[in-house]
Amino acid sequence: MNGSIINHVALAAALVLPLAAQETWQIDSGHSSAQFAVKHMMVSTVRGHFGKIAGTVKYDPKAPEKSYVEAVIDVNTIDTREAKRDAHLKSADFFDVEKFPAMTFKSTRAQAAGPGKLKLTGDLTMHGVTKSVTFDVEGPSAPVADGKGGFKSGASATAKIKRSEFGLTWNRVLEAGGVSVSDEVALTIDIQLNKTGKGS
Repeated sequence: MNGSIINHVALAAALVLPLAAQETWQIDSGHSSAQFAVKHMMVSTVRGHFGKIAGTVKYDPKAPEKSYVEAVIDVNTIDTREAKRDAHLKSADFFDVEKFPAMTFKSTRAQAAGPGKLKLTGDLTMHGVTKSVTFDVEGPSAPVADGKGGFKSGASATAKIKRSEFGLTWNRVLEAGGVSVSDEVALTIDIQLNKTGKGS
């Protein structure tokens, strides 16, 4: 009887322990942002960012392929340091924030890409259109105690997309040739992660 009980306990531990190794972290909106860069008039690079990003990250450093990310970006927080340009980007010509106030990302696959690196593929929904996008991720970094019983970590992700694939097609043809705004957009997401309490 004792042997049977021990076997059942061992089996239960074998099932539970792998799950316990994956920890859930919350994206700290106050210390995170999503940046973008596009070519303007084919000569200069215009950069901007979204100031509010929230979400959840599940990560096990021993099994990074089980990682999962779900994030929401408030498109109304777009900032390119030029009020008129920001207003235009919020209009129906671009993001149309009245209809589509949020941008979301839900990962569907994670692959280890070297020490401390991941390739994270997922569904990016923007302007009402969902496309599969792969981010190159550095991190998450080793957890650091925050002195309040919790932990902090950080990660950075980059990708390139074509805005036309998301229905963002507004442009203006230049007299000298080319267009006012490039189709390719470089994305960089920098996040700080918070975890409250050991093993939470």
